[in-house]
Amino acid sequence: QLQFVESGGGSVQPGGSLRLSCAASGFTFRRLPMSWHRQAPGKERELVAAISNTGDFTEYADSVKGRFTISRDNTKSTVYLQMNSLKPEDTAVYFCNTNPSVRAYWGQGTQVTVSS
Repeated sequence: QLQFVESGGGSVQPGGSLRLSCAASGFTFRRLPMSWHRQAPGKERELVAAISNTGDFTEYADSVKGRFTISRDNTKSTVYLQMNSLKPEDTAVYFCNTNPSVRAYWGQGTQVTVSS
């Protein structure tokens, strides 16, 4: 059964950094593109970043471009999101999924709070 487990969230001050991890299981990880999404209180879930199955191609939402970096390690079946220069508007629950996302694959996510 396909499963994603996100970790690495926490509380940081504006300008700080966090690295999120998403451990995948239940499928051949290296075959599928992956993505990170986030959902802030009262808002819809939005795509933050995506990466091809080989890691050669990435794309980002305009709001995080230049600050966030998505990467993957196919030997560990893990996708990462390095978040730098964090802003209060980055506060949200962050989720990983395939790309495109599949509703049945949403996990619990990891909370990121940016506040002074």
